[in-house]
Amino acid sequence: MMSVIQVINPNTSVAMTETIGAAARAVAAPGTEILAVCPSHGVESIEGHFDEAIAAIGVLEQVKRGKQQGVSGHIIACFGDPGLLAARELASGPVIGIAEAAMHTATLVATRFSIVTTLPRTLVIARHLLQQYGFTHHCAALHAIDLPVLALEDGSGVAQEKVRQRCIQAKREDGSGAIVLGCGGMASLAQELTKELGLPVIDGVSAAVKMVESLVALGFGTSKHGDLDYPLQKPLSGAFQHLN
Repeated sequence: MMSVIQVINPNTSVAMTETIGAAARAVAAPGTEILAVCPSHGVESIEGHFDEAIAAIGVLEQVKRGKQQGVSGHIIACFGDPGLLAARELASGPVIGIAEAAMHTATLVATRFSIVTTLPRTLVIARHLLQQYGFTHHCAALHAIDLPVLALEDGSGVAQEKVRQRCIQAKREDGSGAIVLGCGGMASLAQELTKELGLPVIDGVSAAVKMVESLVALGFGTSKHGDLDYPLQKPLSGAFQHLN
């Protein structure tokens, strides 16, 4: 049975959406179609709480569109997992965030993991997610390459080499059994780094694809018993009318 997984890049970068879509297709099962999308308005990169708040609306718009198209499940391909619980209220199929997927996966293959992400200011967001998901005691350390998200798409290779060096440092210094890549734009690096470092380097996009596939195969969607029930029906005004 064919299933369609909607992979949502919450920023507006088409190039990054293509990178994320390629990583998702590389691990998708033969019966899975990947629909990689991004909002047409919002922020071009997500690097703080303000950006996440704006991006969450674009995520909800894409989830609603995907649901209308009959997709089997949704992936939020930003390491902050913006709008995750709101998206689960709106969706009937499973919704997985890539930070959530990567952290869960890391705990299945190692007792401790490190995270390598982009700007230092985003480290606090990762810490909040570690607490929210219950993985604080599994995370040995967090590292930032101190470059913006879009540096991963500028073609220079500088950001990719900095990710590589931070991963080598994490392996050497942290005592971690796995490394989590903390940005959807790093998705294409995981396989080669896993081979080079000799430990699991986990890309949340790939991990999320396999989780959604598994949940769909098991016949599980998002529970509508409790707080993730569909949003209460009430009038939405102005720019939010289309979300009714």
